Amino acid sequence: MKIAVIFLLLLLVCSGSTDQNQTEAEKEILAQQITYLQSLPQDINAVLRKMTATLAEQRVEIQFLQKESQEHAAKLKEVEQQKSELEKQETELKKQETTLKRQETELKRQESELKKQESEVVKLKQLLKVGQVAFSASLLAKGHGHVGPFPTLTTLIFKHVTTNIGKAYNPHTGIFTAPVRGAYHFEWYIIAHGDAKHPTAAVLVKNSENTFLAWERQKSDSGSAAMGVTLLLEVGDVVFLRLWTNSRVFDNTNHHTTFSGHLLFTM
Repeated sequence: MKIAVIFLLLLLVCSGSTDQNQTEAEKEILAQQITYLQSLPQDINAVLRKMTATLAEQRVEIQFLQKESQEHAAKLKEVEQQKSELEKQETELKKQETTLKRQETELKRQESELKKQESEVVKLKQLLKVGQVAFSASLLAKGHGHVGPFPTLTTLIFKHVTTNIGKAYNPHTGIFTAPVRGAYHFEWYIIAHGDAKHPTAAVLVKNSENTFLAWERQKSDSGSAAMGVTLLLEVGDVVFLRLWTNSRVFDNTNHHTTFSGHLLFTM
């Protein structure tokens, strides 16, 4: 810079020496210009130093900003990687949720199927249990004698029970109650023992309906009557024997008068 200023001064001096016709005013102006030009290097140097310091500060700031930008870029890259990993985990989680829902649906289906099978097993057990229905009983629990006559139809209670599989017959009421829908077979035998005035007769009743009647009259000695019938019964239907009006029936320790029944098959 100094060399440029000196070169400029030389040019000005040379131009001044060649022109002899310059006025004093022009010389004065030229002197002022030379003085100004001589002061320029110091001002320029100060400006340059200030600019250099500012530039150094800007470089430091730029380096800091670059470093900060790099850190931000690294963090952004890390965040992007985390975001990508999170998206992968979310995708995997959705797959697992879908698989879990399918498994839950399959489990519910299996549970429903298991309940159906359990219900079928229970039904089969019930059918097997109620399918074993049979009873047989005679009229008197002990001793011998007649029952009747009565002015109205009277339920006969067969108290001496030899068989009661399924517990469908009640020896306290004389009533058989169907535990399952099906076909049942019943038989009853009655003894008439030397009575000219009163016959021996017993009718099988289904619920409140009289079905078949066994009848016998024996004026002397003994005689018997028997009857059998197969009935279709619903669950809860009742079957029992009634002694006919003004008739009587005999029994003793030989168990002549009996009532029996059993389930043939379910329906």
